[in-house]
Amino acid sequence: MDADSVADELFLLRPEEFTAARDRLAAWAVRDGDPELARRLKALRRPTLAAWVCNLLVRNRPDEAHALVRLGEGLREAHRTLDGERLRELGRRQRALVALLSREARGLAEEAGHRVGDAVAREVEETLYAVLADPGAAEEWATGRLSRPLAGVPGFPGMLPGPADRLAAPPSPAPPGGEAGARAGAGDGGAERAEVADLAEARERRRRERRREELDRARRRAEQAAADVRACETELTRVREAADRAERDERTAGRHLAELTAELDAARARRGAAEETVGEVRDRLREAERAWRAAREAAEAADAEVDRLR
Repeated sequence: MDADSVADELFLLRPEEFTAARDRLAAWAVRDGDPELARRLKALRRPTLAAWVCNLLVRNRPDEAHALVRLGEGLREAHRTLDGERLRELGRRQRALVALLSREARGLAEEAGHRVGDAVAREVEETLYAVLADPGAAEEWATGRLSRPLAGVPGFPGMLPGPADRLAAPPSPAPPGGEAGARAGAGDGGAERAEVADLAEARERRRRERRREELDRARRRAEQAAADVRACETELTRVREAADRAERDERTAGRHLAELTAELDAARARRGAAEETVGEVRDRLREAERAWRAAREAAEAADAEVDRLR
């Protein structure tokens, strides 16, 4: 297991599922002989509901999250250079973006099984404003592994509305100053709508890119599957030919074995007959030897009788 990838998965679990999953993975790491990984996993703290919602937002809306980080960089630069006009312009954009991200966060949380109340929504929005104000907070938020919501930076120019105003997100009041004021108000609304439209276009573009990537992956899988089928067909043909050869060899060997068995039976029969003949010849040999000894004894007796009579 890789610590970063495991942590990424853990922080996307619902908060009530986090601790049991973390402890189970740490125990597996110990059994696998990796105590350092187990220690790092045990050090991870269960996210609060607001932190979990922020993590969902980072992981599931990367384009919008990146837009918030970029906007924070612009706001901080305008603050450093005391560019009032730029601050006002970016302030209008940040209100539209924070409102959009807040709605997205609520929707993602509800899809994952948690309704977001007003207190949690305030913590989420305060985290978004902290990302705008503090580069360290932006870097921490972008990991998608918050355990606690982030605190805002009091007095930062980008935090124009108060928390209650941000949560309620009321419509902008009618601009003062007659026609000129109306044009200014229309400009503010146009900027907010343009920001929302840009993000919607980015989301649609990301959706199309994902579809193209999925289609490419599916095509590659189909091509690989077709190649696997061809390779299997080639192997099947080769194995079938080998099986046919083996069956022919088996039949030839069977015939040869039958022939050799018949020859062996005939040889055994001849051997049996020869053994009987040997027995008979030996019997006759013994009879001939007895007759020879008797004849020799008779001849010797006759010779002795002749010698006596002389």
